[in-house]
Amino acid sequence: MPILTVKHVTTYHYKQPVAFGEHRMMLRPRDDKDQTVLESDIRITPEPTQLSWERDGFGNHVATACFSGRARELRFESTIRLDHAPAEFSADDIESFAGTYPFAYATEDRAGLAQYLAPVSQDPAIAGWAAGFLGDRGTARTSDLLVHMTQSIKREFKHAARHEKGIQDPVETLTLESGSCRDVAMLMIAGLRSLGIAARFVSGYLHLANDDDEDLTGGNTHAWGQAYIPGPGWIDFDASSGRVGSQNLVRVAVVHDPREAIPLQGSWIGKASDHLAMKVAVKVRAVDAAATD
Repeated sequence: MPILTVKHVTTYHYKQPVAFGEHRMMLRPRDDKDQTVLESDIRITPEPTQLSWERDGFGNHVATACFSGRARELRFESTIRLDHAPAEFSADDIESFAGTYPFAYATEDRAGLAQYLAPVSQDPAIAGWAAGFLGDRGTARTSDLLVHMTQSIKREFKHAARHEKGIQDPVETLTLESGSCRDVAMLMIAGLRSLGIAARFVSGYLHLANDDDEDLTGGNTHAWGQAYIPGPGWIDFDASSGRVGSQNLVRVAVVHDPREAIPLQGSWIGKASDHLAMKVAVKVRAVDAAATD
């Protein structure tokens, strides 16, 4: 099982010293069955007067920092070390009653899944697109449905880095056949929910294989989705890469709505013209587990 280190640095630059309001951070990965945080450190400059941690309703780690005084630069440096055991998706793990779509969730599961079944879009174009992955009788092997939808988005949609805040409407992503990782994730989530399959949004990190690079590259903040399938439970699907399973993915937050998973947000007090730039750098590196013993 690989050990990953994640370094995530965000720096805000201002023309002159400004005051800072409360800042909320979602930078510490989740402790899930396939990933365990071994060490976690966050350094903030200027040092906050208070730093508190809590878990939200989804079990995500949330930190809140409060400040006094003024500064021309605000820097957040998060360093994480975690044990990562990627979970591969196997159709054999699916409960027999759910092996073929359509299937019905057990009564005891439906209450907990209700928010992940709520439609993302009422536009019939989304339902029509999702139905295109079914056979003539409206059925499909559940595993094939997930894999084909994920790979189809990777193959047919243009992946484009989009720096504007927020998420494109799934209908717009479908029409343009283009979007950022978070846009195509929400399109697939919308499609799955239109079929009655529970799905949720995930944010975190993507491990890229250039571990020899010492610079803060070789990783990205990333977004993808999960679908709940009886048997294996929550399954990761990354429409940007066309992969099903958690290979190269480090989960930080799982949420119903992407607005609940912003990595870092806060406020500052000054003139609008004072803000010069925000810079983000991420490095995800695989470490030899034997070397850390």
